[in-house]
Amino acid sequence: MRHCRHLITRRHALAAISAAAIGLRSASPGFANPRLSDDGLYQMGWYLESFLDLSDDLAGATAKGKRFAIMWGLKGCPACKRMHMVHMMDPKIESYVRDNFEILHLNHIGAREVTDFDGHKRGEKALGESYGIRFTPTIQFFPETMAGLTSSGQGREVARMPGLLEPRDFLAMFRYVREKGYEQSPFPDWLKRQA
Repeated sequence: MRHCRHLITRRHALAAISAAAIGLRSASPGFANPRLSDDGLYQMGWYLESFLDLSDDLAGATAKGKRFAIMWGLKGCPACKRMHMVHMMDPKIESYVRDNFEILHLNHIGAREVTDFDGHKRGEKALGESYGIRFTPTIQFFPETMAGLTSSGQGREVARMPGLLEPRDFLAMFRYVREKGYEQSPFPDWLKRQA
């Protein structure tokens, strides 16, 4: 019986490295593929696990050196699906958002009880209505501290992404908030200066 030596070619080595990289990516919670939760919303493995108390979530994000944002989604929303399957699958976008933000994903028509910054408890749907959330996806960005929450409703936000932007502008909106561009100018003006 003859013994054959298995030679590893460059192609085999590259295939093995590629397979290992894909395996590491899928095993890492930061690079997990979006999954559908029981309420039909797409979730990333790193989205905020919350007791649905917005004051605590804001304080927790700030303590980690991150910004707090609420993402509003809806079962069957095609733009929500695209945001997760296209935007959040771009490693540059996904890593920037994951590293710099705590994202609380709420259901536009949901019934889970959420404690607002002022202590009032409302279902997700009623909370969204109180902030003027009309469609999905919408992302609300908040100040770093409770001291910045001087008003109510949408006035508490430092920025809002109403609807889905193209990937480049989507990432730019997160940078705008992280870099406090809202302190100098509205997002469209800030974006023009970045080009």
